[in-house]
Amino acid sequence: MKIDHLAIWTYNLERLRNFYMRFFDASSTDVYYNHSKEFRSYFLLFDSDCRLEIMEMPNVAKSKNDPHKHYIGVAHFAIKVGSKAEVDKLTERIRSDGFTVACEPRTTGDGYYESVVLDPEGNRVEIVA
Repeated sequence: MKIDHLAIWTYNLERLRNFYMRFFDASSTDVYYNHSKEFRSYFLLFDSDCRLEIMEMPNVAKSKNDPHKHYIGVAHFAIKVGSKAEVDKLTERIRSDGFTVACEPRTTGDGYYESVVLDPEGNRVEIVA
């Protein structure tokens, strides 16, 4: 297994994108836009396999009071497990061990097959195919 990407919520997507491109030599994908949620994101690419996803959506909270809600700052990290079957299997194993599944396995609008679980500290971990 390996870390696939880290994600950060922001109120200024272009400013954050430009920062990583200018100072860390990141390249960028085209913007992804989900009209129904008013969600926009870029994946920033570095020399390694790990990527940084930067995301913007109205009404993302500044407070981290509820781990089931989105908030400004680091949002989640993703671990690639290799297949849809492995996403399903690991999600169920984590649930059966008493941890919270925050989002059931599904295919997202940008093409990922993923689930979201909470680690013991309440951090969001995406399990991706």
